[in-house]
Amino acid sequence: MTTEVDFSAIGAYERYKLMASLIVPRPIALITTLSEDGVVNAAPFSMFNMLGEDPPIVMVSINRLSDGELKDTAAHIARSGEFVVHIADEAIATQMHHCGERHPRNVSELEKVGLTTLPSRSVAPPRIAEAPVAFECKLWETLETESRQIFIGRVLWLHAREGLIDTERWRVQLSSYFPVGRFGASFYTGTRERFALNQPAPEAGSDAHGGPIDAL
Repeated sequence: MTTEVDFSAIGAYERYKLMASLIVPRPIALITTLSEDGVVNAAPFSMFNMLGEDPPIVMVSINRLSDGELKDTAAHIARSGEFVVHIADEAIATQMHHCGERHPRNVSELEKVGLTTLPSRSVAPPRIAEAPVAFECKLWETLETESRQIFIGRVLWLHAREGLIDTERWRVQLSSYFPVGRFGASFYTGTRERFALNQPAPEAGSDAHGGPIDAL
């Protein structure tokens, strides 16, 4: 027996709860933007992922507030077309989480949580010094739904913690990279428990599932 759910028969809240708790784990984008007054805004979003490499584009989906207004991050991206996506690891997970709390618009979340900034190379918003990875992005395209602004950004520049990338072989040193992901509800998950699938492809008629995946 399976549980069958007709998505057209339930509300947006119920759809969100089901999808956000089943489509997991999700990478988290800790995004910095600049307000018109130059205040650095930082907020985490887990409806985020890479979309392609040629051009190099990423996507972040940001829900509107209950009154229909845009969240600060969405408003800043829509106005300036610039943002920086950071990948949060175990070392800054707590600060990343607290960046999601509401603060007055004239207050920087980074100051509240104790993170510091460094200048970006190609965009105005600064990057977070403590983050292991930062992608400087220019807005490529915007999609709108009834509840969300979906921003597609083109990556212009990558910053990575020293020793994380081997630029001769273009390999990431995964043994020293421990990003965190969003699990269901209020839970997060780590990435220390890893396994490789290097066995031969299943023979015809096998009940094994799987297929080729993009190389890591």
